[in-house]
Amino acid sequence: MNKIDPGIGISRRYLHDEVADRMRELIRSGEMEPKARINEGELTERFGISRTPLREAIKILATEGLLELLPNRGARVASISETELEEMMEVIAGLEATAGDLACRTISDSEIDAIEADHEAMVAAWKAGDEAGYFSRNRQIHEGIMAASRNTVLANIYESLSGRIQRSRYSARQTPDQWSRAVSEHERMIALLRARDGTALATLMREHIRGKKSVIAANYGVVEVD
Repeated sequence: MNKIDPGIGISRRYLHDEVADRMRELIRSGEMEPKARINEGELTERFGISRTPLREAIKILATEGLLELLPNRGARVASISETELEEMMEVIAGLEATAGDLACRTISDSEIDAIEADHEAMVAAWKAGDEAGYFSRNRQIHEGIMAASRNTVLANIYESLSGRIQRSRYSARQTPDQWSRAVSEHERMIALLRARDGTALATLMREHIRGKKSVIAANYGVVEVD
């Protein structure tokens, strides 16, 4: 994990929920990697809290599957098995396909313009070797389509599930061929959004996510499931 920033503090209201939110973001950003042990002393100092709300937050994240409790040994960031990865990617693919279909019914031209701007910035970041910028913009594109679906239940399920593999999904290194395919698919997404072709976009989104399985599987050290 990065060096503790002593300037980061948390208000006392609903403390364990706020701590859980902070820890979710650390997991999703990749700062807390799969199988990494939870250092309670470091986190209590970082957040300016006692161990009690931290341990309550750990219990919350364990029920969500983001952390694994270790008998008499604290907790660690959850790992993902080959089967879990396959199942999660299929569900995420279905959720994004549904979001794409719904978005085509409700998305505004200004929202499409914002997604296209994120795409152009993502390409520029990649060419400049700015991995953080690439990760951020790629994530914003997919979240922008999800938001445009105007379906809160869908978005909440998506956020809960995709958080476990978010960092690897967006930032894992790709081959030149994989990168070329991803850029082409993103460009087609924008075209289909402008055409409001929900059926075609749903099909594309599903295949786009399925195409990421080998990249994410390699990052977790598992073999892609055929």
